[in-house]
Amino acid sequence: MFYWFAWLVCRLYLHIFRSFRVEGLEHFPREGPVIVAANHQSYLDPVALGCALPRRVYYMAKEELFHIPVLRTLIRWLGAFPVKREEMDRRALRTALNLLARGQVVGIFPEGTRSREGKLLPLQPGAALLALKSGAPVVPVALTGTRGWWGRVRVKIGRPFYLTADGPSRSQLTEGSRKIEVALKELLGVGS
Repeated sequence: MFYWFAWLVCRLYLHIFRSFRVEGLEHFPREGPVIVAANHQSYLDPVALGCALPRRVYYMAKEELFHIPVLRTLIRWLGAFPVKREEMDRRALRTALNLLARGQVVGIFPEGTRSREGKLLPLQPGAALLALKSGAPVVPVALTGTRGWWGRVRVKIGRPFYLTADGPSRSQLTEGSRKIEVALKELLGVGS
């Protein structure tokens, strides 16, 4: 209940103050497990991404955010769960895989951190690992205009695709991450 109340309030803010636009919503699966892989430029990204989608999104969020008492409570209510970014976090991976097994949407920013310059950073293998282990489709999403308090926020949703493997091996993780990167760059309109 709290998630959808926050979704409505944030969506109103985005429409009134940020000229919020969403493209490609027809590509987003209406049911079943989904991994949403988006670029990351600001703290507004999870808000914009969640408000663009018609289904609840559960986010991997950096563990440090869960050390701030009020914020920890708020983001847990919104469905975030902690991930240790400096290591392979098996607990976060298990949480994400369990959510996907229940047919939920898991949001991940595969760069692993915000890009200060706005360029897509090299992707970490987490999104590819989730896709390979769960068999869930990856939906790439490009976010633009999320920096600052003003300006247009755009969300561009790409077509879902699957990563298949019988491992996953290191090379399959690399290839899967590369496929996600290419899809994000295409949505962002930048070269590969």
